[in-house]
Amino acid sequence: MSYAIIGFGAVGQALARAFARKNIAITVAGRRPPEALAPQAQAIGSTVVPRTLREAIKADVIFLAVPFQEYREVAKNLASWQGKTIIDAMNGFGVSSAVVAQAFPGARLVKGFNHLLARTLASDPHVEGGRRVVFLSSDDQGAAASVAALAEQLGFAPVHLGKLEEGGALVQARGDKSWGPLIFQDLFKKVA
Repeated sequence: MSYAIIGFGAVGQALARAFARKNIAITVAGRRPPEALAPQAQAIGSTVVPRTLREAIKADVIFLAVPFQEYREVAKNLASWQGKTIIDAMNGFGVSSAVVAQAFPGARLVKGFNHLLARTLASDPHVEGGRRVVFLSSDDQGAAASVAALAEQLGFAPVHLGKLEEGGALVQARGDKSWGPLIFQDLFKKVA
């Protein structure tokens, strides 16, 4: 399984840190060329590899960590996203991830890793005998299960909230510049 993060700002770098902590290879791509991302990637860890967007979209699992208004530009890079899992880690006011899913024909889309502040997401998810919760929503149960397994591998405690229109609404920005009730909630699941 190959992984990529598209967008190497605060959230993209926080996600890269989660992969680096577990020594899992991750490709990162952004607006800037790979050589411009290299110093930040190297500072995070040797498993974080900057590449072009064209190279990054070859991954099996792709985190979207771009500013919300840029997701359509990313989507235009492939006519079909068949066989790929897209993890929507963005926050857009008043727009459901179901809309994002339409831009990636054939992809299995999961909303996740978006409700935490970047600095919180970047920190170790193991805290005081528990693991930091990440919320996931998807209309594809298989995709949700595979992303939940990845979240576990990264040290998080995944909580599935249901379909995009239901659960996704709990962790997204709303049209009136307010937030879903679970956004910014830093919750922990006790380890038994």
